[in-house]
Amino acid sequence: MKIIVDAFGGDNAPLEVIRGAAEAIEAYDVDILLTGKEAIIRQTAAEHAVSLDRMEILDCDDVITMDDHPRSILKEHKNSSMAVGLQALAAGQGDAFVSAGSTGALLMGSTFLVKRISGVSRPAIAAVIPSTKGPVMLIDSGANADCRADMLLRFGQMGSLYMTDVMGGGKEATVGLLNVGTEETKGGPLQQEAYALLKQSNLQFVGNVEARDVPFGVADVIVADGFSGNVLLKTMEGTADMIVQNLKTMFYTSLKTKIGALLVKKELDAFKKSMSTAEYGGAPLLGVRKPVIKTHGNAKALAIKNAIRVAAEFAKAGVIDKIKATVQAEGAEEA
Repeated sequence: MKIIVDAFGGDNAPLEVIRGAAEAIEAYDVDILLTGKEAIIRQTAAEHAVSLDRMEILDCDDVITMDDHPRSILKEHKNSSMAVGLQALAAGQGDAFVSAGSTGALLMGSTFLVKRISGVSRPAIAAVIPSTKGPVMLIDSGANADCRADMLLRFGQMGSLYMTDVMGGGKEATVGLLNVGTEETKGGPLQQEAYALLKQSNLQFVGNVEARDVPFGVADVIVADGFSGNVLLKTMEGTADMIVQNLKTMFYTSLKTKIGALLVKKELDAFKKSMSTAEYGGAPLLGVRKPVIKTHGNAKALAIKNAIRVAAEFAKAGVIDKIKATVQAEGAEEA
């Protein structure tokens, strides 16, 4: 298994990226193809004693930044580390691609360089978030602000296949529709039309889901338009950070609370780990022909390591072939 990694994507590149890649090689027995400025990669690795064993490097001298227009990955920045990595993925030089770079550029590059699965009108970002019952997928988490009802159905299908085969151990995933209430008549035209399509589908549809119930694992897959999904995702991330910070403040206010913190340190560490986005690695981009993983722009080595793990699991599971089969079956039925 070879994973292509954008060595210059994100705020902490390239050091944290190559550190995470080295840790992933040791932990998951994968090979890595780094894309970026080879001289800087080798210099950084040497200065920080990071082994480049089992890492190849595709040398390219450009980087696409958060300030660049996403479409520039196709022309002005076609030789950037992200673009070169996506081109390598499309050409079969690796099994999956990981980047902490610009979400917009990654979406644009994946759509036009790796290309969409035939029958999927829009790829979607499928963020995996924590709940009291385990990981939950939120799809779409920001790729498509404006959606049609049929797109939400497709998001549910793709999310269900991923969560069933990659995260669920074969147990069919349940699917819910993000809405302002649980009643069938809630929401605007988009939600009402999507509800009808999801209800008529072969998915394990549990109905409408309110945002407050998402952290309690009411469904394995939460379907949303990209605008609503991104708002929910950022709200949950901010709330998790606030809780962790408040716990730190509470436990370090006095000698008494510090002793209490020592007594529950194991439980506190486990709670912090369960709320950390770094533990989930990254979000798969579902709807393109090869596995692409987007990890946080501020990702450090742990997040990069886990993103590589997620990429390898995604590639091994054969989810993309199943999405293709689902789309083709629908086309045959319509014909």
